[in-house]
Amino acid sequence: MSSLATHQELIASSRRCQLRWRLCWENELNLDDHIELAEFFRKTYGPTGIFHAKPFDGSKSWAGARPELRAIGYDSNGVAAHIGLLRRFIRIGAVDLLVGELGLYGVRPDLEGLWIAHSVRVMHPVLQELKVPFAFGAVRPALRHHIARFSRNGLATIMPGIRVRSTLPRALLDKPPTRTEDVVLIVLPIAQPISEWPAGTIIDRNGPEL
Repeated sequence: MSSLATHQELIASSRRCQLRWRLCWENELNLDDHIELAEFFRKTYGPTGIFHAKPFDGSKSWAGARPELRAIGYDSNGVAAHIGLLRRFIRIGAVDLLVGELGLYGVRPDLEGLWIAHSVRVMHPVLQELKVPFAFGAVRPALRHHIARFSRNGLATIMPGIRVRSTLPRALLDKPPTRTEDVVLIVLPIAQPISEWPAGTIIDRNGPEL
């Protein structure tokens, strides 16, 4: 992406802090970056359950599918926020659709007011450069109230009544190879209007979640 360099470092202000955002391709991260991110995810996801922190043991800074692009927010204390992006084809009904999937949302507990809204705004110009028809992300139902506030600005639309089917990151002997989840789905129209989003109640990722 020729113009990505123009977005390499951006400053996002909030009432409580100022973040420096780094946008980088996955192959631009070095081992120290992965170690720092893995620790960030363990501390961020750990309070919601030890199982949620487990995928980030050691220096592993991804849980399912590996992102191709990351937006990492830093402050004086290190990594403060993160969002990942992966272009992929999903299937809705009989329609195969190219999307930019957003995932690996994270924000340091002392900065929870920044959450998804700031991260998505940082990533939005990149999505426009990539010219994907839509971006989408799936979050836990517990976050529905926050997402509802975020969607009021018109940047994203909540799609109700949709379930998402994914493959497990690893084939396990004691579990089925896929799982279907009830999630809160947010869709961002990028190169096409939201009216062009296909009808259907099941999204097949045809791979692990981001």
